[in-house]
Amino acid sequence: MTPPITAERRAQANRVGILWMLLAVTAFICNDALIKSLGERLPTAQMIVVRGVMAITLILLVAWRMGALPRIADVARGWVLLRAACEGIGTFMYLAALYHLPLGNATAINLSSPLFIALLAVVFLRERVDRARWLAIGAGFVGVLLVIQPRADGFNLYAWLCLLATVVYSMRDLLTRKIPAGTPSILVTLATAGVVWLMAGAVLAVEGWQPMGWRDVALLGLAAVCLATGYHSVISATRHAEISVVAPFRYVSLFWALLIGYLVWGDVPNGLAWAGIGLLLAAGLFMLRQQRTQTRAAARARSDQGV
Repeated sequence: MTPPITAERRAQANRVGILWMLLAVTAFICNDALIKSLGERLPTAQMIVVRGVMAITLILLVAWRMGALPRIADVARGWVLLRAACEGIGTFMYLAALYHLPLGNATAINLSSPLFIALLAVVFLRERVDRARWLAIGAGFVGVLLVIQPRADGFNLYAWLCLLATVVYSMRDLLTRKIPAGTPSILVTLATAGVVWLMAGAVLAVEGWQPMGWRDVALLGLAAVCLATGYHSVISATRHAEISVVAPFRYVSLFWALLIGYLVWGDVPNGLAWAGIGLLLAAGLFMLRQQRTQTRAAARARSDQGV
């Protein structure tokens, strides 16, 4: 009787994980749009610091309500801090690029993460990749180049910076699976927000403070709510559901990014960028489908062996 119960619980966890992921991508795109708009007049580090104070306060309140604060020492775990450091480095890179790129293009580049996760898994986890997945990786990177569109007069440095941020975010996602199962997700969220805030504070000490109006503060407050929601949602989705099930729903963010980019900034990708976006979507979804197939095959093999 155990296998059916286990399968039912796994299916339920996956359904909940999908909802978490949909909430996460919606929250992150709203945050990106707000920060991109504010970045036209405010320094990056200052926005992260102000937003971080609000986000950390909100996360602490949620952690207190959840009864997680007695385990506050968990934020100092090695894997938690390493993951948070990757989040901080990736955040600075991504936001620096976002101010100079259409929201849809930046999001499309960021969605190449399944390709990098596969490559990093080969390098660090010694996973094997079959020919079909290598072809998908190659097609995906062609798609990235079509979105970036290197020019004869020089590379689009901000697009490459966005791609580098995606590599760092992919490392973050791999590290998430290393965090002990007993560590509350809300504390991982707190550690992430805290480390990003500290890194931004160090940069702000060098950059200096710029005057802000109440409208800016209010928009940063809204961004803080979106950020805290996104952090907690993506951590919950990644830790408690199968990655191969929830990861495809990240691509919903591309729809929101293209829609908001058009409505707010009038951005419309050119023909090459559309072709690249299509290749990225096809390659990423194929990679995730292959991963899901392999996971199910391994589970069936263990079941047949009575493990």
